[in-house]
Amino acid sequence: MVKRTARLIAAAVAAAAGIALAGCGSGDAGTQTSGPVDVTFWGWAAGYDKTVALWNESHPDIHVKYEALPSGGQTGYDKMLTAAKAGTAPCLAQVGYETFSTFLAAGVLQDISQYVKPQRAEFPDWVWNNVGVNGAAYGVPVDTAPMAMFYRADLFKNANIAIPKTWEEFATAAAAVKAASPQARIMNLPTDPYLYSGFAWQHGAAWFGVKGDSWTVSIDSAANAEVGQYWQGLFTQGLVTSYPAFDAALYSAWSKGEVWSEVGPVWSASLIRDNAGDSAGKWAVAPMPRWGTTDAVGNSGGSSTAVMKDCKYPKQATEFALWMSTNDQSVSNLIASAAILPASKSGLANAALDKPESYYGGQAIYQLFRDEAPKVNPNWQWGPVMSATAASLGDGLGKVPTKGGTYQDALSGAQKSTLSALQAQGFSVSK
Repeated sequence: MVKRTARLIAAAVAAAAGIALAGCGSGDAGTQTSGPVDVTFWGWAAGYDKTVALWNESHPDIHVKYEALPSGGQTGYDKMLTAAKAGTAPCLAQVGYETFSTFLAAGVLQDISQYVKPQRAEFPDWVWNNVGVNGAAYGVPVDTAPMAMFYRADLFKNANIAIPKTWEEFATAAAAVKAASPQARIMNLPTDPYLYSGFAWQHGAAWFGVKGDSWTVSIDSAANAEVGQYWQGLFTQGLVTSYPAFDAALYSAWSKGEVWSEVGPVWSASLIRDNAGDSAGKWAVAPMPRWGTTDAVGNSGGSSTAVMKDCKYPKQATEFALWMSTNDQSVSNLIASAAILPASKSGLANAALDKPESYYGGQAIYQLFRDEAPKVNPNWQWGPVMSATAASLGDGLGKVPTKGGTYQDALSGAQKSTLSALQAQGFSVSK
């Protein structure tokens, strides 16, 4: 098999890896028009339809048609990629940062660098690195998902347990929670691969990198082992629950005060609010515990508006995408509808982020996430075979609660599966 090296690796990810890009998704990049144009947009997030309606009310020359799909992980991405191969893809598509590399690798996006240049300073460099390669941009960032600690303020206060500022303190608090309430635990074991990635991200435990013309994979590195050993230790000591991720039993435990906290991304705010209604007003949010003295935060989620390679109106499509991520009305809508933390600087200045949240005891929780966003470790890079990586890691992590495997087993398995997937798809891999 011919190895996919520099030329195709560039189209496969490398955000900030310094690999030259060549010939990825030419589409109709130069097409212009003097009259009204129609731009189709595929996505699934709450509130996107309303943002499109707001745009269409004030931009008669560029009409955006929004079509809702199942979420990316539930066949939405498959439909996008299939349509791109058939030449029937829309101009715009909602693509999560974790999957953007896969779209680049497939060559289904087009370079819109010239169109985003005037507003490039609106977004942090690390965010641009999630939607492009070697400084080129193939989409516009919408949101980021810095992590924090959601916790039952009433229970911590009544038990006189301090909110932990470090992971060492978190372990101490975990033991204190069990001692104060033998049936309760501080948190549920993180077994979802993308949630778990946020802890690795914070710790600087990279999963992917690029060396010359080749990929490197380090999911089973010493740094990753440290993160895994931490959670394995809490589980072995019986200091965490082990409900399946996103399960009704976990939501019930949140409501009943059987699980006192959740260290998760900003979108956990709506997840907890919408699934643990009986504990409304009792929750609060604090900064994510730190590893030692390193003031770094993990990120778990975030998405972009990508421009597909066959879009005939990339300039107009990009104009809408930038407006969606920066316009005050649009951002206010997305904050209210999807509980996002805007990626743009203007979005972070949106007054909606200063609104007290009744569910969280009147705390303006998004102010905290706004303050934490600049502390996201900027050195994380996703790989081009995340579907294989996530499937293997998720399978391995799912065996931990039943003692059918350990975190280290899961990391080692994901390492092997990822290397196999890269090689099967023709990527050059370096040790």
